[in-house]
Amino acid sequence: MSDLNPVKTDRAPGAIGPYSQAMSVDGWVFCSGQIPIDPATGELVGGDIGVQTDQVLKNLAAVLEAAGASLARVVKTTVFLSDMGDFVSMNEVYAEHFGDHRPARAAVAVKTLPKNVDVEIEAVAKIS
Repeated sequence: MSDLNPVKTDRAPGAIGPYSQAMSVDGWVFCSGQIPIDPATGELVGGDIGVQTDQVLKNLAAVLEAAGASLARVVKTTVFLSDMGDFVSMNEVYAEHFGDHRPARAAVAVKTLPKNVDVEIEAVAKIS
């Protein structure tokens, strides 16, 4: 298993369970879901779904960068929402972060997310 490398950065929240922020293998990085925690304070970010999505994607970008990738190298994301009614607002912020890059994506509503947040996003990316 020496080809499996855990990814860790202080620029994103640490794992809140028995998992890594991400794992890299064979030129790919598989990122665990990020939630809207400010890594500087360890506190959840308040505000609407747009504010929360912005923090989630900043956290995700930090993990990707620690692995040698970026949002521009993401091939697939999964977005988990506590309420599908937040989809349009989440999508606007998501589009701002990804620009013209359009990775494959699934978006699903779930009953509850960790720490009762409204959004969580995971990603798979090709390392540069």
